[in-house]
Amino acid sequence: MSEFTLPAALQSAKPAVGIVLGSGLGGLVDLLEKAKPFDYAEIGGLPVGSVEGHAGKLHLGTLGGVKVAVAQGRVHVYEGRTAREAAAMMRLFHQLGIGTVVLTNAAGIVNANLKPGRWILISDHLNLARQSPLTGAGTFIDQSEVYSVALRELLRAESLELTGSKLAEGIYAWVNGPEYETPAEVRMLRTLGADAVGMSTVPEAIQARALGMRIAALSCLTNYGAGLSAHPLSHEEVVEVGRAAAKELFALLESAIPAMVEI
Repeated sequence: MSEFTLPAALQSAKPAVGIVLGSGLGGLVDLLEKAKPFDYAEIGGLPVGSVEGHAGKLHLGTLGGVKVAVAQGRVHVYEGRTAREAAAMMRLFHQLGIGTVVLTNAAGIVNANLKPGRWILISDHLNLARQSPLTGAGTFIDQSEVYSVALRELLRAESLELTGSKLAEGIYAWVNGPEYETPAEVRMLRTLGADAVGMSTVPEAIQARALGMRIAALSCLTNYGAGLSAHPLSHEEVVEVGRAAAKELFALLESAIPAMVEI
């Protein structure tokens, strides 16, 4: 029995790639071709979030000539959700027959060599929330390569061709939130090897990996972590920087997605 009850138009959809848009990145859906939106509330069994910058709509459309499903927003553990609920979109993507997912998020900078407004590819993660969408299933999943090397190489090559510069890679640390980290916590994260920190993505990546999906993930670096700048942190700034970076993400995905489905 399927976990989600789908509107008729979704039942017949055959998207090849699923994309999740993080804080402030929802504007990318305006650039899709032949887009058709569905409120999350229209999909039985799918959790609905409440955070600003996460519209709560699933858009079917084409990007680079490829059929895609784009999730405009996500739910988070800090909203009182479980990790399984936070990863529900991956199970919906799997039910739709999607085999490749692109996860995006807004993240704080832990590695001071990185700059706000830039994108990095996630090469690995630290699950510091110590929660899993697989809890209760007794499922043991290898995580040696959560984020596809082939997809990362493709995105780096496409970024170099589009911008003339290499797309940096880094390790993403997942923390519960919703409060931002203290300066001491940012120093701890850097000591552990993190380059960026955020409050999402990792449950989705774990779930997608368990379902045999290929994963690429990108972080929009919206701000320096506490202690790396005298500037106070705010969600409004995160959303605004994300909006400014959305067009760069669109150009990269429009260029790379046709090749993604061929790998």
